[in-house]
Amino acid sequence: MALDALAWDRQALTTALITIDTELSALLHQRGMSPADNFAASITGKTASGDFGIGWQMDLMDRVGVKGVYFIDPMPGLVYGKGFVADILGPIIARGHEVQLHIHTEWLEWAKERPVSATGRNIGDFREEDQLTLLTWARDALVEAGAPPATAFRAGNYGADDRTLAVLPKLGIRWDSSFNAAYLGGDCRISLDPAQIDPCMIGDMVEVPVAGIEDRPGQMRPAQICALSASEMRGGLAHAAETGRPLFSIVSHSFEMLSRDRVRPNRLVMARFEALCDAIASTKGVESGGFNDLPPTLPIATSPPSRLPANGLRTALRIAEQVWGTWAYDRTLKPA
Repeated sequence: MALDALAWDRQALTTALITIDTELSALLHQRGMSPADNFAASITGKTASGDFGIGWQMDLMDRVGVKGVYFIDPMPGLVYGKGFVADILGPIIARGHEVQLHIHTEWLEWAKERPVSATGRNIGDFREEDQLTLLTWARDALVEAGAPPATAFRAGNYGADDRTLAVLPKLGIRWDSSFNAAYLGGDCRISLDPAQIDPCMIGDMVEVPVAGIEDRPGQMRPAQICALSASEMRGGLAHAAETGRPLFSIVSHSFEMLSRDRVRPNRLVMARFEALCDAIASTKGVESGGFNDLPPTLPIATSPPSRLPANGLRTALRIAEQVWGTWAYDRTLKPA
């Protein structure tokens, strides 16, 4: 059901949430990479050309005056020790960006001591009582590292279910952003209609769906930096403002500015991130914010929910751009 609040004022602004899933790579750990190298590849984005991880992102956001929401996964602390968590969130908090809770339960496979006996890819794979134990451990790990108590959550792989949403209020968490319609039927098992684009109440939780556009008629493509072209993202933002959407939740990752092998910067994705920040700062009817900037209850939109409609030419141009970007930044380079 819709949030219990006054009707949305059509003159009100759409809050753009730049959410950044901030995590070490379980796959790189599995391949034998050291903790220090994993941190460099996944968090600082270290390359021979410079660093293009969270520091680069914050430099850009600070320059144009927009806020980032960093969903931080502390679960590698079960393998590496909790000390690395403070190294991640310290600079984020110092620069005024927001820290929230993220969890990748894959790390339980290599944990020296587990909070629960079971293992699983996603938080939604666990019994409700085990979900509570794991989320409590993760929340407390962030607080111990210096973060304020989390008020928002996103599951790794979007792998939450309805039981996850029942557990989160017990931890004082008000907002969830694990619902991604593109992942329904797979990792995401939250019982919502794929057409749900505005915040809604599920029990005591406010669910904030990941935003997106219509890629093809009836098919949603999520608002992720590596998934949408700059023009698609600008169009999605403008459409959200024009149709009175309260929120437009965008996804990126701490390592997303790098090539897939994480050895060089991906200039195409970097340009998209820069274009996104500029669009948030300049698009009429759009403002930047975090979950902690939102009112306790959100007004509802007065217009029917809709994503930016499909456009064949726009989709074709993005596909061509993606092909070029893959060739330019993700092909294997031969040794000199």
